[in-house]
Amino acid sequence: MNLAVVLLTTALVIVVALLAAVGAGILARLDGATYPAALSRAAIAFVGVLTLAAAAAAAYAALLT
Repeated sequence: MNLAVVLLTTALVIVVALLAAVGAGILARLDGATYPAALSRAAIAFVGVLTLAAAAAAAYAALLT
């Protein structure tokens, strides 16, 4: 696979994960959570998106072989 495609896809996944984390943190603060709790929820959302992307990539790679 082309290196540029891999880097672009990685950057896109990180941007989507950051957007999900920011959204989760904002929604947690609007719900009345403290700053540490909101940061924790944002981190969980960030890691969740990265885990989902890694699982999808592994499944796609298994289909190609």
